[in-house]
Amino acid sequence: MVLVPLNKGDAFDGDSRTLAAVLRERLGRQQLILITNNEYGKWLTGTEWPTDAHQTRDAASAVGFLKELDDAGLAARIGRAVELIKAGNGTEVYKAETARIDKEYSARPEAEEHVSGSSSDSGPGTLIAIAAGLVLAVVGAVLLVRHRLPRHTSFAFPDAVFAAEEAADEAGLRRQAAAEMLALGEAVEHADGAASGLSRALDAYDAAGRVLDAARGLPDLVGVLALAAEGRSALAPTPGLPLCFFDPRHGTAVRRTTWRPLGRRERADVAVCDDCGQALRARRSPQVMAVRHRGRTVPYFEVPAEHSLWAATGYGSLLSGPDDTLAARVGTGEFSRARLLSDDHGGAVGD
Repeated sequence: MVLVPLNKGDAFDGDSRTLAAVLRERLGRQQLILITNNEYGKWLTGTEWPTDAHQTRDAASAVGFLKELDDAGLAARIGRAVELIKAGNGTEVYKAETARIDKEYSARPEAEEHVSGSSSDSGPGTLIAIAAGLVLAVVGAVLLVRHRLPRHTSFAFPDAVFAAEEAADEAGLRRQAAAEMLALGEAVEHADGAASGLSRALDAYDAAGRVLDAARGLPDLVGVLALAAEGRSALAPTPGLPLCFFDPRHGTAVRRTTWRPLGRRERADVAVCDDCGQALRARRSPQVMAVRHRGRTVPYFEVPAEHSLWAATGYGSLLSGPDDTLAARVGTGEFSRARLLSDDHGGAVGD
């Protein structure tokens, strides 16, 4: 059993997937099962090499939906995941449990989403437990425990994890935002004066500068990245997609897709990166960007739209048409008004 604290900037850059890859290489095994935890919550995620022959992914995910494990400890959850993997019926159980929950909450649209987080779940870094030698029908089974989601919610974020990630990310993100804005300025300077998108690129550059000057947290700094991307897209021969809806730090989206959160009726057309698109196709929650709002840590898009330009627009994904741009909304004061309204109601987004 090994406990490894993960933090941004360490040998694995705080990414358990990188650690998992290193473990596999060091162990020298071609057949391997790893059960990992997402840093936001308590559920398990399974990965199997060379193929998912034992339905490891669905077996590990199904554990979080089982009612009998609502209050179970980590050992019991791992044990149940092992049982499902060994039985080879993880996909069947996963589909049955997610369908049950989806049906329950779709029938109760008035039910308020319960998002909770406990600082006792995690220290400043994510603790990852690796246990080897499980009795499985594969060679060299390894369990790598990562936290995921409490029941009855699509996303949740323990405060301690969020605070550690925010502190580690903000300084670097501010430098990145400044560099992206500078690069956009250079691209505008060298652009053909007759380019059809030059005016929009200039507007995006100006808006990015205003947001960067006023930025006081990760959401605004990510907004600078989104504005810079909007400006680059305006200069391109064929306008591209915005940044990934779920976490713009994932980079430029590769496709648009329809998304409906588990247990809800409303749908949205959003732009997603490849990883988030794959997660949605597998009916799993993508990795999302969290913010602070009224003392709670929530996905940025769950902040009321009037309190956040970024929630209202999905960092570009939810804009209504070619003339509706992030830069235009910053220019009309929507960014500033949302910040003032958020302050008036008990704390700015990102504080």
